[in-house]
Amino acid sequence: MTAPTIQENFNLTPYTTFGIAVKCRYFAEYSSVRELEAILRTPEYQQNETLHIGGGSNLLFTADYPGMVLHSLITGMQLYRKDAETAYVIAGAGEKWVDLVNFCVDHELAGLENLAYIPGEVGASAIQNVGAYGVEAKDCIFKVEAYDRLTHETREFTAEECRYGYRDSVFKREARGRYFILRVAFRLRPGTEARNLTYGPLKSLRERLGHDPDIREVRDEITRIRREKLPEPSETGSAGSFFKNPLVRKPYYDEWLSKQWPDMPHYPVAGNDFFVKIPAGWLIEHAGLKGARVGGAEVYPRQCLVLANAGGATGEDVRRLSDEVIHTVYRKYGVALSPEVNIITSQIEVKVLGTGTSRGVPEIGCRCNVCSSEDPRDNRQRASVLVKTSGLTLLIDASPDFRRQALDNEITQIDAVLLTHSHFDHVGGLDDLRPFCEKEDLPIYLRPDVASDLRKRLDYCFRESHYPGIPQFRLNEIANEPFRIRGVKITPISVFHAKLPIVGYRIGDFVYITDAKTVPEEEFEKLEGVDTLIVNSLRRTEHFSHFSLAESLAFIERVKPRQAYLTHLCHQMGTHEDTEKILPPNVHIAYDGMGIITRKVR
Repeated sequence: MTAPTIQENFNLTPYTTFGIAVKCRYFAEYSSVRELEAILRTPEYQQNETLHIGGGSNLLFTADYPGMVLHSLITGMQLYRKDAETAYVIAGAGEKWVDLVNFCVDHELAGLENLAYIPGEVGASAIQNVGAYGVEAKDCIFKVEAYDRLTHETREFTAEECRYGYRDSVFKREARGRYFILRVAFRLRPGTEARNLTYGPLKSLRERLGHDPDIREVRDEITRIRREKLPEPSETGSAGSFFKNPLVRKPYYDEWLSKQWPDMPHYPVAGNDFFVKIPAGWLIEHAGLKGARVGGAEVYPRQCLVLANAGGATGEDVRRLSDEVIHTVYRKYGVALSPEVNIITSQIEVKVLGTGTSRGVPEIGCRCNVCSSEDPRDNRQRASVLVKTSGLTLLIDASPDFRRQALDNEITQIDAVLLTHSHFDHVGGLDDLRPFCEKEDLPIYLRPDVASDLRKRLDYCFRESHYPGIPQFRLNEIANEPFRIRGVKITPISVFHAKLPIVGYRIGDFVYITDAKTVPEEEFEKLEGVDTLIVNSLRRTEHFSHFSLAESLAFIERVKPRQAYLTHLCHQMGTHEDTEKILPPNVHIAYDGMGIITRKVR
């Protein structure tokens, strides 16, 4: 068999829709499972992080991608008629979505016409569950054929097994990065009758035409609307809709939002009476953000749901504008927006939420110079950090102060929680994670002994019959080996808190370790090449279960990160200002609310 063609230092710009220059280290395409398997045997694949792309319409690169990018060329569309009521179309993952919709309309098959003129490829539709004008891809998806990169086998997923949600699927959650979509089968309805005419401008289409519209007329009308509202990719770079339309608790909408803004539109959520859906574009526009710019990135004036490359934008410009939109909307309405676009970044953002020990600083009843300090950096809540990378937001430990930390730092999204151990100062805030469990169970990654402990201490969260409103978690027990969350590699680092085994975490080139006293020799291999290290340092004098200042500095000297920060500090360490003076140039005292950015992600 001919060796696969792998291109190096490849220009990815034509494979994305933002029009922002970006390269990847390696690039390969395949048109069959056999060709895909040949690529998977290469050292370029096996020794690098990998990213599979479709049409690039839901991707934002903030920097060149340091790994391998794969792209499917599996094409073809086949029609199988079953009876007068049902027909099936099987399309290759590499087919353009627009071509599939046109194929179905041309063959008088109804179901997908409302999804006309959406950019991207068929494979991405099965992952993203694209939707528009009251219809989602899941409404017609019958089965998905995928290749398992772990077992090296193909398998079929039923629509139920894909666990589709709003712009979501199993392929975006726990199975992210594991499967390559090969083909998608759609179940459609023979005929030209258009049945989905209740959303937005389609409501008046019958009246404007003077007759019942058929699927071709619906396809053409939606194409016209999208061309009118959205920037033409050949002229203005964008990813189409950048944000998901948020789901908001119905009581919050009824009791607050609708009274403050009576003209705020909202729509029911199919199968869920507890939420309503609010158009993100309306929120963005009425928050005064129409035309807002950061560098060359702009909130598109004709459709505020779109962030566009108005000329010379960088990926970082778009990301920063996205953050500005999210925070502005949240401050005005209390509604959290989430990007629909996958942000591919080469850096990790860390927000230090708390840096204190189990007693915090100031300690109750203490009037020492640290506890009475007027320097806000000497006020230390219990230790925890928030980590953001590649569109993923991870919370490491939920301290008893989490509620205050979430409010102070305007935390609107948590995708998963990583726990180091089960001491109360690291898990006491789990109950305050209720807002992040409303749409689905929040995944928590933890050692088996910690899982067992939580099932006892928080037993009300794990009963078969739940009291309404309690937090609901999905516990994922981990071993001392790497795992992935939505494609992001997480490496546990085993350390000891006196005799208690606990877990530190490496995410890319960032490492977080707390409550450590000893680190087994075999774990140091996991610490090679670290860029940023946060490690505990209780006080200047020795302690039986925590690193002292001298011990943490010795650990940092051996690991040799570019930058290191000390956390889990008690008042006996001294003031922030005084302690900073005695530290090496690359070592600093962390403080609550501090933001840290790492250089890269491996």
